Amino acid sequence: MKISRLPLNLATLAAVTLGSFIPSHLPVKASTFSETQLDQSKVIAIARPYGDDKYDLLVIEQIPDKRDCWTESGSNPVLVDPLLLNFDFTGICRRATDSNGYSIRLDGNDLGLDYLLRLVRRDGELVLVGTPRTPGYSEIVLGSTKGMAEGFMKVHLYPGWQFSKRTYEEKVLGHFYFSGSQAAIAAGGDIPDTPPATTTPATQTPRISFVDVNNNIYQAQIAEAVEMGLVSGFDDNTFRPDQAVTREQLISMAVDAIGTVYKVDLDATPERDVVSFKDVDSSRWSAKKIKWAQWKFLNLGNPNNTLQPSEPITRAELMDTMRRMAIHLRNQLDLPQELQQTQEPLVFSDTSNSWADGVISEMSAYCGVATPLNEEGTEFAPDEQATRDYTAAAMVRVLECVKAEAEQAAQQREAAETVTENQ
Repeated sequence: MKISRLPLNLATLAAVTLGSFIPSHLPVKASTFSETQLDQSKVIAIARPYGDDKYDLLVIEQIPDKRDCWTESGSNPVLVDPLLLNFDFTGICRRATDSNGYSIRLDGNDLGLDYLLRLVRRDGELVLVGTPRTPGYSEIVLGSTKGMAEGFMKVHLYPGWQFSKRTYEEKVLGHFYFSGSQAAIAAGGDIPDTPPATTTPATQTPRISFVDVNNNIYQAQIAEAVEMGLVSGFDDNTFRPDQAVTREQLISMAVDAIGTVYKVDLDATPERDVVSFKDVDSSRWSAKKIKWAQWKFLNLGNPNNTLQPSEPITRAELMDTMRRMAIHLRNQLDLPQELQQTQEPLVFSDTSNSWADGVISEMSAYCGVATPLNEEGTEFAPDEQATRDYTAAAMVRVLECVKAEAEQAAQQREAAETVTENQ
């Protein structure tokens, strides 16, 4: 199965805020699915808290003439009490909790394979953004919570955006669209009480505040990794992109990356025997993540059952861990375990004698996770230390590839089920 490239000329699409200009010459994309409009008062987007100051997106639809699914109170932000959590909502509410249940649709073009919907904290509120899966394209800004508070918060869609439902051969499906019209967005005016998230041209990468990544080739992926909570900067406002990544840091990042796909329970009892590393004390900051990773996907370690957690990883070890993380996520998402090529594998000039030659080649064909050192030439440098910038980029590439495959598989299943029902 191939992952499609961006079908639209979205490189010309500026970050979509109400004050931004949106070009009107995007080519029309043929789509398997159509859409039908909804009563906007019967649908709500909610920022749902989970974990340590993290939020995911929940969409709820009220079925007419049934008991209320939610109540609202306050303003800036509006707090939401999702009543469906307190009773059996079957036949009363419809809800979507991840990218399999909702996506962006712009001027009739389904962007589900091209953009990920995420909630990002900016300027004292949560902003609903569509993050492009392909570096170099600009994000799309759809709404915000208009403030911060504890608990569930309503996401207000900006003018030009509304809720709709996916249809197939005139049958309404369960998938929600955040549906936008360029003309309506352009005519919407400024966003009240909310500064634009970005005014960077489409050819630029998202702005981040680190003083040492402005010219870094992985700047876009670093920004995404930071917003996902996979990695952070230092107190002196630096990211230190060339700094080596240690074994425990890689494991911590990988577990956090998996946590963006499904909720990770670090206190869960392993379903098989896991022998703790001799040099990882239970009081160590990374101990729980390391043990969970041992159970789920980890292959780092030494014959004497030590991890050497503070030792730097190599680029070859990084690729092996990324491959194992991808396979684990695919299993969780009911995708085939074998990684599917999305592009032709790269031929590196220095990996033929490496223990990870096959892994590196495979990961180069999987959404370009494995690329040459500093994205130049033909050397992969398998035995060199993996740096923070490339590690962040590899992590983001794996996540985007797996999520794109899951979305594509969900669309295919939904279409197949609809065809079966209509037969």
